[in-house]
Amino acid sequence: MADSTQVFLLLGATLATFVWGRFRYDLVALAALLAAVGLGLVPAEGAFAGFGHPAVITVAAVLVLSRGFERSGLVDLIAEQALRVGDRIMLQTLVLSGTVLVLSGIMNNVGALALMLPVALRLAREHDSPPSLLLMPLAFGSLLGGLTTLIGTPPNIIISAYRRTLTGEGFGMFDFFPVGASVALAGLVVIVLAGRYLVPQRAGQASMDAMFDTAHYLVELRVPEGGKAVGWSLRDLHQAVEEPIPVLAVVRAERRHPGHTFFGALQAHDILLVEAGPEEMALLEDKAGLAVGAEAKQEAEQETEVAEKTGHADRDGEEGGAGEDEQDEKGGKRGRPATDTAGLQLVEAVVRNDSMMQGRTVGQLRLLNQFGLHLVAVARDGGRLRQRLRDIRFRAGDVLLLQGGEGDIGESLTTLGCLPLASRDLALGQPRRLLLSVAIFAAAIVAMMLDWLPAAVALSGAALASLLAGVLTLREAYQAIDGPVIVLLGAMIPVGQALETSGGAALIAETLLALGGDWPVALTLSGLFALGLLLSNVINNAAAALLMAPIAASLAAGFEASVDPFLMAVAVSASCAFLTPIGHQSNTLVMGPGGYRFGDYWRLGLPLSLAVMAVAIPLILIVWPP
Repeated sequence: MADSTQVFLLLGATLATFVWGRFRYDLVALAALLAAVGLGLVPAEGAFAGFGHPAVITVAAVLVLSRGFERSGLVDLIAEQALRVGDRIMLQTLVLSGTVLVLSGIMNNVGALALMLPVALRLAREHDSPPSLLLMPLAFGSLLGGLTTLIGTPPNIIISAYRRTLTGEGFGMFDFFPVGASVALAGLVVIVLAGRYLVPQRAGQASMDAMFDTAHYLVELRVPEGGKAVGWSLRDLHQAVEEPIPVLAVVRAERRHPGHTFFGALQAHDILLVEAGPEEMALLEDKAGLAVGAEAKQEAEQETEVAEKTGHADRDGEEGGAGEDEQDEKGGKRGRPATDTAGLQLVEAVVRNDSMMQGRTVGQLRLLNQFGLHLVAVARDGGRLRQRLRDIRFRAGDVLLLQGGEGDIGESLTTLGCLPLASRDLALGQPRRLLLSVAIFAAAIVAMMLDWLPAAVALSGAALASLLAGVLTLREAYQAIDGPVIVLLGAMIPVGQALETSGGAALIAETLLALGGDWPVALTLSGLFALGLLLSNVINNAAAALLMAPIAASLAAGFEASVDPFLMAVAVSASCAFLTPIGHQSNTLVMGPGGYRFGDYWRLGLPLSLAVMAVAIPLILIVWPP
């Protein structure tokens, strides 16, 4: 069997597995690499050369620098201004999408979205508007912003590195700007003008109460005199009822103990603050003898009043924790005692595409013992899941309500691969860190523009300088590096090269030339653009760029034209995954908080894709003539 045929079969199986989504894309890419080695398409001694490729190093460095911007307070300064927008949806969309568009040009676009997502949710909550109207435009804005610079998105970095292998010189930092900025502005106009009409208006999840209705399920149970549970630990309680029902706190003698740190024995008259529905409540009454009623509630309220008078009540400054107390004062809703516990926090977070939680349950993750987190509720596809928490296998885009200690909940979420959604007070950072971060980044850009250093070296040096200057810690830097993306790039680069060395890319190009050899270059570019756009909507955009680059180069050779317009068409199209929630992490991250369904994205994504293509092709031909 010819090498090109083997490559096509391998790539077909790889693409089908990507689309299936059963396995994470980094595992699929690694399996494809090992299969290519086994088939003799990639030499064994060069199997892992892709992990030292300049594109991989550059992506890792950009991720570290992006985290440095976050820690320095630069982004929060910008986000603070965004929160001053009025209540007009069109203006909110313009400011939020425009802000994330600009940020995505100087940092990783997923990182930019992660920073602006809480701002958008807070804005929706303050103006009582559906978050769905803001979140999809925000995600699309982050994709558009990545088009403007070399470091804005991995496809740009990949295409620049590929051009260097062909011509000896890669694209510069701002070589993408004339086409990318024009396309981004055109896309922003479509988003602002058409977004409110094409994006579905869903109730969404602007707050924990709207999504989870946690107050309705928070109950207070009393341990009666001589009851079964006297002398039990909370572990004994869980074993007795055969269900890990979250005990958020234990109230005893005017003191409230967080459930995840209570290891003593229950005593008569203890009050347990429990997240439970009617079935769980009946189970606790039957098997543990816990009492539900006004007496338990009255005791808890008395204890809260004493704590407030003595100044021991916790004042949670976070927006996400104070929301229920504010409703108490204004709307008369019952408060949420669990958020009054000192050092304890309820936070909502969304499961990222690269999260270690995907496909696993609470028990498999050892969420409480390993990370100190209680799972209180899970929302998926716009609604709270009602099945037992222990039976839920997590998916990307799931929104979780978690309880844990304030001190380390952020680190636990980062390790798990979750993005916190609860609004936070904007931390302006330290002026010294802010200036250092900007100065280091500017120095790297100057070195790249003047050709003093290649992009990988300049940006890696900037990342190292950020660490040495204290802009961020070594732990934060390693946490910032997106492991699955690095594995995807390192594994797929040799596979993409196999497509070229086996003659597969040339064969595809010859077929396309035979079908449309008499077509003008503009029409061929449009076909290449459309193919890249469709591919990026079903697989990772970096993988799409890796596979399309050799085909673009072969097409250029067939036309005896410059390779630049063909490579630029691939770079733009690979970053325009507007049709599905799986084409880009930004789209997946807003799916749960916005209450979107799979079929919602094309409604705005299709006209946006057509507008991008209509603007990009003529500009590419003008800026980069064939």
